[in-house]
Amino acid sequence: MARRNRRTPEPEPIEPRLGGMRRAESHSDGEWIVQRITGSASTKVYRCPGCDMEIRPATPHIVAWPDYGTAEGSLDERRHWHTNCWEKRTKRPGKRL
Repeated sequence: MARRNRRTPEPEPIEPRLGGMRRAESHSDGEWIVQRITGSASTKVYRCPGCDMEIRPATPHIVAWPDYGTAEGSLDERRHWHTNCWEKRTKRPGKRL
């Protein structure tokens, strides 16, 4: 009987989260903790602070909150953004987080 090739398990990500990885980002508007949410992990309707439109369930998007240097940042300031709105937020006049 032939021997089966067995795949070695992939290493676990350093900081796994539901729907994506958390990371710290530095921008002109401050330090942020940013997490990408996959469509399958998105089950509720949110309102994007960038465009004031709804983020529908099953839509991949960004969750971001200010990083004040604590382990989790300020979780009560989390906001769900359309990915494009998050990337363009510092270029838009007016409304910001």
